Amino acid sequence: MPIVSVTIIPLGTATPSVSKYVAGVERVLRASGLKHELNGMGTIIEGELDAILPVIQKMHEQPFLEGVMRVSTMIRIDDRRDKEGSIEAKIRSVKEKLGE
Repeated sequence: MPIVSVTIIPLGTATPSVSKYVAGVERVLRASGLKHELNGMGTIIEGELDAILPVIQKMHEQPFLEGVMRVSTMIRIDDRRDKEGSIEAKIRSVKEKLGE
């Protein structure tokens, strides 16, 4: 199953803080029902690409709806076809190698 990392950055806001806009983007993602994990530098989403990509487009549009004039969105897709993957499985694999 594909795992997608996405970071949406509103540019040219009145303040260096962007948490207000991140919250708006997170609301869009929560409404989608997709499995995801917010972290300090972006969000990881798990699911089929045909379900994820339209949601990312809505997430990208959200800051514009809040008055932002420029948005930079970075997307990284990990689509492994030789075995079933998940966010938890990726973390578990590293922890096993650390002896945890």
